[in-house]
Amino acid sequence: MSVELLGLRTVIYPAPDLAAAKLWWTSVLGIEPYFDEPFYVGYEVGGYELALDPDGAPDDGPIVYWGVDDAADAEARLIAAGGRSHTACREVGGGIEAAVVRNPVGDLVGVIRNPHFKLP
Repeated sequence: MSVELLGLRTVIYPAPDLAAAKLWWTSVLGIEPYFDEPFYVGYEVGGYELALDPDGAPDDGPIVYWGVDDAADAEARLIAAGGRSHTACREVGGGIEAAVVRNPVGDLVGVIRNPHFKLP
């Protein structure tokens, strides 16, 4: 029961101090975020998403999201392969669907269906 991963899409860093994280990443990247709200800050970096989540758990570390055609199906397949749900598949805005599964060795694996994703 394999999962077809379409390539990397997004990395989301936990940012309990969102202002400090945004200041640091803006300085490091040399660009302003394209999306800047109290619940999420997003930068476009080479066609990919680098994001900051004030509600992210620092103990979990950053979560990498792999592109898939169907996030709910990919989540089900990852669970069937021995993973367990960490964040159930849900629509996160703009028709984007994402889920996070913890694999049997404890890593977090994100899957995302983003109909807006296009490499430059």
